[in-house]
Amino acid sequence: MSDTAQRAVGTLGEPPLGPANTRGPGAQLRQALAIAGRQRELTVLVVVVLLVVYFGFISSVGRSSFFTSVNLINLSQFAAPIIIIAIGETLLLVCGEIDLSPGFVYSFAPFLMYFLVVYHGFPVILAIFVTLLMGLVTGWVNGFLTVTLGLPSFIATLGTGFVLLGITLTTSNATQAQIPPAAVGIGKWIGSYSYAEIAWAAILVVIFHVIFTRTRWGLHTIAVGGNLLGAREAGINVARVKYGNFMITGVLGAFVGLQIAFQTQVIDPSAGGYTPMFLSVAAAVIGGTAMLGGSGTIIGAFLGSVMLTVLNIGFSLVGISAYPLNLIFGGTILVAMIANRQLDRIRTAGGRR
Repeated sequence: MSDTAQRAVGTLGEPPLGPANTRGPGAQLRQALAIAGRQRELTVLVVVVLLVVYFGFISSVGRSSFFTSVNLINLSQFAAPIIIIAIGETLLLVCGEIDLSPGFVYSFAPFLMYFLVVYHGFPVILAIFVTLLMGLVTGWVNGFLTVTLGLPSFIATLGTGFVLLGITLTTSNATQAQIPPAAVGIGKWIGSYSYAEIAWAAILVVIFHVIFTRTRWGLHTIAVGGNLLGAREAGINVARVKYGNFMITGVLGAFVGLQIAFQTQVIDPSAGGYTPMFLSVAAAVIGGTAMLGGSGTIIGAFLGSVMLTVLNIGFSLVGISAYPLNLIFGGTILVAMIANRQLDRIRTAGGRR
């Protein structure tokens, strides 16, 4: 086939659109389905919409409605931490790594702010800045252990997570603390207002979606995860990309910890841990992020987070016990992984035709 013909066929191996391809509703439907099949997020969006309709209908015939203002606030406050941490996990998964420590950064962050304000007299703004800097440093340490020393990111971040857990329990004596009075005012804008957390989550999703899709950083992140050797030969600074994404994830973990503390007005050493991290990784995977790197989207992670939130709040609202909820989450993750694999095969097969 000549170069001209190949360009006419297209890089994805689709047949050129001619009279034979566009004639008749059946052909147009197949073409529309083929285009939709290439959009990972569309499948998750359809599932989210169906779940919202289902729980809205089921709850409307019960004692409480899915669409009450109280329930919408609960949805937003449950979803926001997952969304924010999922942004960082998506970046890492796409570039071929994972971080198990954000939940422990989340736990330690509000205590660090508390100690700086109450015991060391730091202004609240400066204490928050130092707290976010702690998340950044934790991410740098994870990058150093993984990229420079060559440890698997799973092991390296598991170790830093346990170190942070030990620091949190030791310094707090495993007891709760109250938000310092001086921090209450600024805390309203970070997490105390009803929709503050989801507003921050939406802003961060937009920012990182643009970064991921419109900048070299996103392109390099995909290249590193998709073909590490090829990325190096193309002149991409692989270490910088991985360090940077670890540091972004650390900062996001610290920010979520502050948000939750301000929202509950209590600094709890048992908050965080593995749960927000696992939910965020699950959200990224459900949204189409490949565990082995090379593909994924911020919008997909957002939709995966919303899907998990709707499942959690929806089943609680209709009276399903929390115990079998993990079975549903596990099944959802497995079904999403299988569906993503099948879609990848369909796309690959379509590219060969």
